[in-house]
Order: sequence, then C-alpha cells, then structure tokens
Amino acid sequence: MEREKDIFRRTGDVFLFIVIMGFLLPIVLIGVLYVWFGGLPFLLPLLLVLYMSVGVVLAMTIFNKNKHKKIVCRILIGVVALSLIIGLPGIYDKTRPVVQDGYVDTSSYAPFSELSQVVTLTEPSTLKIEDNLPIIDGATALYPVYAAFAQAVYPEKEYDQYDSEVMSNRTGEAYANLINGRADIIFAVAPSEHQRAMAKRLGNELKLTPIGKEAFVFFVNEKNPVQSLTVDEIKGIYAGNITNWQAVEGKNKDIRAFQRPEDSGSQTALQHFMGDVPIMDPPVEDVASLMGTIIDQVSDYKNYSNAIGYTFRYYSTEMTKNNRIRLLAVDGVEPTKETIRSGEYPITNELYAVTAGSDNPHVEAFIDWILSDQGQEIVEKTGYVSIK
Repeated sequence: MEREKDIFRRTGDVFLFIVIMGFLLPIVLIGVLYVWFGGLPFLLPLLLVLYMSVGVVLAMTIFNKNKHKKIVCRILIGVVALSLIIGLPGIYDKTRPVVQDGYVDTSSYAPFSELSQVVTLTEPSTLKIEDNLPIIDGATALYPVYAAFAQAVYPEKEYDQYDSEVMSNRTGEAYANLINGRADIIFAVAPSEHQRAMAKRLGNELKLTPIGKEAFVFFVNEKNPVQSLTVDEIKGIYAGNITNWQAVEGKNKDIRAFQRPEDSGSQTALQHFMGDVPIMDPPVEDVASLMGTIIDQVSDYKNYSNAIGYTFRYYSTEMTKNNRIRLLAVDGVEPTKETIRSGEYPITNELYAVTAGSDNPHVEAFIDWILSDQGQEIVEKTGYVSIK
C-alpha cells in the first residue's frame, strides 16, 4: 500500500514538473522568436540557460533532491553569468546611439496640422491650385520644405504622409513612385545610376530642376578629437585606404566607416562625392528574415567613439538634433548656410524637383512658383540655401 502511494506521489510530482515546464515553454519560445526577429540572437544562450536552470531548480524542489542543492545552484549561477558575458558585446552594440536616414517623426511638419512646424510666407501665395493637385513625394529631409510649398499652394485638408497628394516615402520609394507614375513631382537629391537606369528601362526621362542647395556632411562621435578632414582624407577612408584615426591626427583606433543602403539619398550623395574612387564594402549586420534565414543588411550608424557617418546638414542639425555627434569641417570649412552659399564648403548638393513626364496640367506652374521669390523664401526660411 505504501509503495503504491509512493508511486502515485512520484507520478504526481512528475506530472506537476511537466505541467510547469510545459507552461513555461511557450513563453520561452515567444522570447526566442522575439530576440531572433528583433536582431538580438546574442540573447538566445541566456534564454535557454535560464529555462534549463529553472527546470533544474524546479526538479530539485519537487523531488526533494536537496543534498547538493548549494553546489548545483552555484554552478547554475556561473552558467547564467557566463551566458550573460557571452551576450555582453551584442548588448553593448545594440545600446549604442543610432543615426538613421529617414527614421524621424515627420508628423510635426505635416501641412495644415494644428502644431505644424512648417514655415509660412509673409504674404499670400501668388499661386493657388484647387483641384487636380500634383501628387508630390520625396526625401525625408526635404519633407519640411515641400510640405510648406503644399501648405502655401494647396487647399487646406489633411494629407496622409503615405497615401495622399503630399507624401513622404523617403528617397528610394519616392523615385520608384515617380518612375512608375504614382507621383507627379518628387523632391530629392540627384538619382542613383540604378534609378536612372530604371527610368530609362520604363521609357521615362527624369527632368531635374534645382530648387536649393545643401551641404553633404560627415559626422563623428562628439568625443572624437578630430575636428576636420580633407576631401582626400574622406575619400581615403571610404575607399578603405585610411583605416586608423591616427593617420588623420586622431587616436590610435580603427575607423568604423558606416554607409547607407543603396538608392538612399545619402548613399547616392556619397557615390557622387567619391566619383571614380571605388567605395569599400559597407559594414553589415546579420538580420533574421521572415523566412527564418539570416541575411546581411547594411548596418545603421552606431555612435562608437571611432565611427564616422554622413548625412545632410539640415537633417542632422534640425530634424534629428543629435547632440552626441559632431559635424566635421571639410578642408577646414564648417558646413553652414553661409559657407554653402559662398561655395567655401567643398561638398554641396543641389536639391531638385524631379519630374518624369507627368501629364498633370499644374506641374510646370507649380515648379515655376517654387523658383519664384515666394518659393525660394520658403527654401530659405526652412533652413536650406536658395538656388538664387
């Protein structure tokens, strides 16, 4: 009888153990999926070790195996600590401040919104378009300026940033929308060779009308002692010929030269800047795809003390306002509106209104107005440099 009770009790203990561990298993699996698709694979060993440690402690408690409990617990603590140490480099990497093109909250620049930050004209616009509005799109960094154009010229209503007459889908998608006839005008820097080829393949000719100027800038961690680089030094860094900051009067640290994805506005600007000088392969990070495989993706700029990245002046100083990075002078010249206007700053880009043969009847008049004193007033007030 006692033996049967003992067997029954042990069976109950086993059942209880299985139920508790089974209850915890889906939670662990959800955690595994989260860290996998969240780009945190370095946390997988820690998750698995924690699950197994809970199982060991639970088994010792349920089955009253306390003889070596202290030793086992110390071993488990050591294994957990070791898995945490293994994950520390990844944790450090993920906690570094990131600078990304196109990932800022642009809702505050939406035209006609109650708290809109877009600039306004001193006098009513000389152009008003009431119907058949040209569909416009463009780079994130230029949304504040073309949203202001729309607020001055278009009728007052809500304009969804992703599906309306005034969109903001970033450079690559904006060019795709223009080439495929989903937009009449886009506002961006010059297209990449791939974007030109895509337009040509579809029988479209891209017409670029300069509407303003902007500085293409390079930035580093605020604690980096390097204040200025020459054009040749920057090209040497992005060609992979200069690999240590010591070579440009910095500290003895390897240079982490971050890049942006193909067809983004800033990557195209880098390609134009480099000219015939080959660009080295960009740093990449492993990312889990929806198919469960690992793919390489161009890394976002991580603000390490030895990092360098690039963007546009207005986007950096006005839209992201990241005080942990510092813009570099180039050839000893700081990127300011004054040095852009005078031509002293050596790396400037024209900003374009780009069309591809739209049949909208208001496109030409709208662009002419943008080039007028009123349109250029908006360019200047927003923070860019007018074309005139």
